[in-house]
Amino acid sequence: MREIITTNGIKIGKGHPCFIIAEIGINHNGDLEIARRLILEAAAAGCNAVKFQKRTPERRTPREEWDRMRDTPWGRMRYIDYRHKVEFDESAYREIDQFCRHLGIHCFAPCWAAEAVDFIEQFDPILYKAASASLTDIALLRKMKATGKPLMLSTGMSTLDQIHRATDELGLDNVLIAHSTSAYPCPLEELNLQMMNTLMSLYPGNVIGYSGHETGLATTLAAVAMGASFVERHYTLDRAMWGSDQAASVEVEGMRRLVRDIRDIERALGDGVKRVYESEMGAMKRLRRNVEERSLVS
Repeated sequence: MREIITTNGIKIGKGHPCFIIAEIGINHNGDLEIARRLILEAAAAGCNAVKFQKRTPERRTPREEWDRMRDTPWGRMRYIDYRHKVEFDESAYREIDQFCRHLGIHCFAPCWAAEAVDFIEQFDPILYKAASASLTDIALLRKMKATGKPLMLSTGMSTLDQIHRATDELGLDNVLIAHSTSAYPCPLEELNLQMMNTLMSLYPGNVIGYSGHETGLATTLAAVAMGASFVERHYTLDRAMWGSDQAASVEVEGMRRLVRDIRDIERALGDGVKRVYESEMGAMKRLRRNVEERSLVS
């Protein structure tokens, strides 16, 4: 059965409500107050979790890029210094963790290096996420899997062979797989939502979901209707804010609509069993021409 049960009893998978993740990422621009506002609004919208990103700038930034100058909200600075500007330290993450627990919303972060796993583990996240860029970093995947927490694999910028290699190396137990296309924002014709069906066929025992980077909400709603057990969308206060992920993000009101419409879709999908509902009886008695058929429901 496609189901993951986290260490604190949260169930994600077939037969359970879609697990909705608001990805804050680095859209906070290093400002803890912006992060708090985003968490508060995500909780109010009914999201199940918020997601940040935990990088080690020196490990994840090519050395030749360190000294490249970049215009930022803090002035012109070296790229490596900018990367540090948008990274939260332990004190900030501790405050974020406490705030999320107070609001009853889960929090986790993709880890881009082994030391980031050790850092995040102290906050006891409900799961780990391997970013698409990390799918081929088998040592890092093993490090996250070794925590015993569920591991979500994002599959953007990856071939089927690379996905198979990752799952072969890790095993399929406690693994969730997210269909994704790593373009920001992603053109509609490259979303390839049907790939979720392919993943469901290839991995029938695993929880399959969708990580979207498109603009608009319709395609994420379509993913839920197609069977995505979890969805995540980048999330921001204002798409006009400075930052590389802002344009592909959903604003506060959009996130409220997304959560509302996902829950409406879940109510409407039903169970696939054909039945005549009580609400149909009046119309049937008025409109059916065959008296015998009418009497069957009298």
